[in-house]
Amino acid sequence: MISRTLFTDIFIIVLLLALQIFVLNRITLFGKYTPVLYPVFVLFYPFFRNKYQFLALSFILGLGVDWLLYTGGINAFATVTIAYFRTVIFRTSTDTSTDFFSFQSLQWTQFLLFIFMSIFIHQALVQYLEIFKFSSFFDILLNVLATSAISFIFIIIYALAFKIKQKV
Repeated sequence: MISRTLFTDIFIIVLLLALQIFVLNRITLFGKYTPVLYPVFVLFYPFFRNKYQFLALSFILGLGVDWLLYTGGINAFATVTIAYFRTVIFRTSTDTSTDFFSFQSLQWTQFLLFIFMSIFIHQALVQYLEIFKFSSFFDILLNVLATSAISFIFIIIYALAFKIKQKV
């Protein structure tokens, strides 16, 4: 029997995939930067839930993006990486040493830093694996920073619209 939370997670993955592929990938800002919203699943997944299920769902999300964009596993790798290191990123960005994680207890600056660090790592992995030229290091870094900033704005709008900081 499939649990309601697993069904809900799969439904959210399908919605995020559809939103990313059919809406956001058609938006290009400044001619070449596309906002990325699908990592919100990884960022805002409850910390207390099953870690292995979370990693598997993150892999499915990234693989879905790869399958629809023909990117050969880059997004799956980046998504699973930020999912695996999410608690480390959370502790680093929030200076939290306890085992209890909650967005409600964070200050806004800590919350924003966690989001930006996560999306920056995700975009750095995607961009560097996609282009993979050492000669283009600074061009790729500019792409990572611009895409991260644009995605950060979209993720903050998402977080405010769904009141993520108050719920999770």
